[in-house]
Amino acid sequence: MWFQVLSVVGLVIVHLAAGKIRFLQAWPRSAWLSFAGGISVSYVFVHVFPELEEAQQAISGHGAVAFLEHHAYLLALVGLVLFYGLEHWVSQNKACAGSPDRGPHPRSGRYMFWLHIGIFALYNALIGYLLVYRESSLHELVLYSLAMAFHFLVNDYGLVVRHREVYLHKGRWVLALAVLAGWGVGLWVEVEEAATSMLFAFLAGGVVLNVLKEELPEERQSRLWPFVLGAALYSSLLLLI
Repeated sequence: MWFQVLSVVGLVIVHLAAGKIRFLQAWPRSAWLSFAGGISVSYVFVHVFPELEEAQQAISGHGAVAFLEHHAYLLALVGLVLFYGLEHWVSQNKACAGSPDRGPHPRSGRYMFWLHIGIFALYNALIGYLLVYRESSLHELVLYSLAMAFHFLVNDYGLVVRHREVYLHKGRWVLALAVLAGWGVGLWVEVEEAATSMLFAFLAGGVVLNVLKEELPEERQSRLWPFVLGAALYSSLLLLI
């Protein structure tokens, strides 16, 4: 329990501080962000995806979720597609708002910001909620917390780039509180193993998309070798423990 508290506090601090860490704001893109992205993705592929094999069996035959029998990976795909759709929508609306023939749309911009932050708040609440279910062993909790902390660095940087001052002024507080809220719900609301497995599968898809959308676009000027190094080091750690 004490390490859960430390983990939650650490994740909250990452959100509150990440947008103001100067070396992450370097241009071309900071090598540390690519390194963090490599760690996040390696956790999903080396640790979470193998667990989906167990998730498939946990989901199998559980009433309303019986249709997902042997298809836990489908939920990972749903998570990936959802966040892809969100980012595509935000990019399209931002482009339209800045179009000379349409002029500025501050109300539309506010709506876009709060929708973007709202989705990520639910995502963060899910991460906080699942923190409770990494309590089976201390090293599981440590590995999950570290991977999500690095993942938050990548997400926060992307949100600062898209929303800048309004994110630093309001958005980061909403996301930090969402982690706390999710963890609090996890302490009081216990769900069956099948539902937990479904949530982990969904989270896996979200992590993969949210990291790759920050690494792949050419304008990000991402760093290949720091990404590879982060993925290799954390994968090795996961395989050794």
